[in-house]
Amino acid sequence: MLFCFYASQIVSNYFYEASVKSAAGLSSVGSAAIDGGLDYYWNSCLKGYNQVNKLHPLSNSSGTIGAEGPQPLKECPGQTFQVSVLLTHLLAAPAYTSDVLLEPYLSSWDELVKFMDSMGPMVGLISKEIESKTSIIRHLALLAEENRKAQLGSDIHPVNSVSSDAGKTNDAGASEHTGAYHSVRSMIWVELNRGVVNFHHQTDSGCRTILRLHRALLWLKLFLEKLAETPVAGQLRSPADLCREAYQSTLANHHTWLVRRAVELAFTSIPERSFFFRIMCVQNQEQLRTVLTRVVKATVEVYDRTQKALEENGMLDLP
Repeated sequence: MLFCFYASQIVSNYFYEASVKSAAGLSSVGSAAIDGGLDYYWNSCLKGYNQVNKLHPLSNSSGTIGAEGPQPLKECPGQTFQVSVLLTHLLAAPAYTSDVLLEPYLSSWDELVKFMDSMGPMVGLISKEIESKTSIIRHLALLAEENRKAQLGSDIHPVNSVSSDAGKTNDAGASEHTGAYHSVRSMIWVELNRGVVNFHHQTDSGCRTILRLHRALLWLKLFLEKLAETPVAGQLRSPADLCREAYQSTLANHHTWLVRRAVELAFTSIPERSFFFRIMCVQNQEQLRTVLTRVVKATVEVYDRTQKALEENGMLDLP
């Protein structure tokens, strides 16, 4: 499959729309998840993708950069969330010059869901909404694979691929023969041409769903960025305060007062900083800064590419 070829090339280059309708609704967010997974056409590629990942054992306690670049991160025994796996998926997501592959993008969210779940049941309730969003896109991809008519034709170019920017031409050539939900740009093109994106009413389109994930990614990126900061003077701030602050400058802008209060209540249960040392397999703040700086950098690349694709197509305010 051609998708496998592209995925193998990219590998080598190595949250949550708060749709809680009320404070009481927070307790039932978990039931909103839609069944989804990797048990469809991405499976064959994922096997090879994971084999490549296994070639990179980790060591999180050192920030030393050798001749071949930063040392790889190690797997943390006895826990579900693995920062090494998260970083691998994030690094694999950027494709061509300005696109994002959906399979590693959604796999990154799988690991971020584990990260949120590890912070306790209150935050874990929020992660269930993320799972519902990733499931929507995976379900749409499965339907598109089963219905060949939904796939891009050989004479089709991605949205906004015609540009003076030579890099976008590469994106077009790489996406010509791939599936509808191969990447963010191919998904945008297909859904616009099929008329499933509504700019005035809420739908379960992949574009609307990716926008919600995109907004959530900014929140988590900012939280991790703040968590990595080492103040020149004074004590380190509590992760709960940092998470709430990151939320207030990102997702809170899209939520009602009642939803904001409910979400911020969940943040009060976030563990202390020593917890983050443990799940990132580090011993102190400096080591945490080293690891999170790499994760944030990879996240920014994915975020910026997605932002550009959505902005070019007027999709930053889909209802």
